Amino acid sequence: MATYAIGDIQGCDDELAALLDKLRFNADRDRLWFCGDLVNRGPQSLEVLRRLYALRDNIVVVLGNHDLHLLATAFDHRHPGKKDTLDAILDAPDAGPLLDWLRRCPLLHHDPELNLLMVHAGLHPAWSLQTAISLAREMEAVLQGPKHIDFYRHMYGDKPHNWSDTLSGWLRYRFITNIFTRLRFCRPDGQPALNAKGPPGSQDDGYLPWYAIQGRKTADIPVIFGHWSTLPEAGKGFLHNTLPLDTGCLWGGRLTAVRLDDGGYAISQINCPGAQRPGDWQ
Repeated sequence: MATYAIGDIQGCDDELAALLDKLRFNADRDRLWFCGDLVNRGPQSLEVLRRLYALRDNIVVVLGNHDLHLLATAFDHRHPGKKDTLDAILDAPDAGPLLDWLRRCPLLHHDPELNLLMVHAGLHPAWSLQTAISLAREMEAVLQGPKHIDFYRHMYGDKPHNWSDTLSGWLRYRFITNIFTRLRFCRPDGQPALNAKGPPGSQDDGYLPWYAIQGRKTADIPVIFGHWSTLPEAGKGFLHNTLPLDTGCLWGGRLTAVRLDDGGYAISQINCPGAQRPGDWQ
């Protein structure tokens, strides 16, 4: 039995199929972890969801910002954005079960046996493992509960800028979600720069990649994440005890998998033709 983690797919189902063929994935034997952003911007978001829904007993998915955007668009009846490629899902006869499955996926996955943690984007430097797990479960209860549509109406936005245990209501939920699904850079105190999308070195003074913050409380556990397609080190192994896996499949880069169960962390990749123009990162 093998366990693989796979980076951001964003609706590129042909590339996912090719990667699974390269891994010789066997649904009766192997397991897959996905870093989120299953959908959007690519041409086959519906096909990706259908493929993973069929494999749901063999996979772990953490939600990304594009997955949450799909849920908000579907359940709050928002108009898709100009760059969104979600119409096929919204119009599909099996949209109901696909979306209900998606919103029950976690924001964080922790495997004590493998000593690995997976999120889509990042972790606040002041959050310990147990704090991060607790906050993720708190947020998942909202997404899986009767108030999830109310949350989508308050989800978008960059404020508040700072974490406090006393944050409450929609501001608390928005901050937690932004950290797990949108973070790239932050200050040492954890204040995020949520609109900074370039590689390290392009950020404003005072900000660092979240994984490089000195004293980060989750620095002792390997963290798998995606979201950062402009990160040059993605798909090349460990970086500050993290494994970044978004290698820009959507933009003509690669789709990346890493084997997790044997301790070797072998990387497998396929080259991707790209469904979007590089430079339009979200």
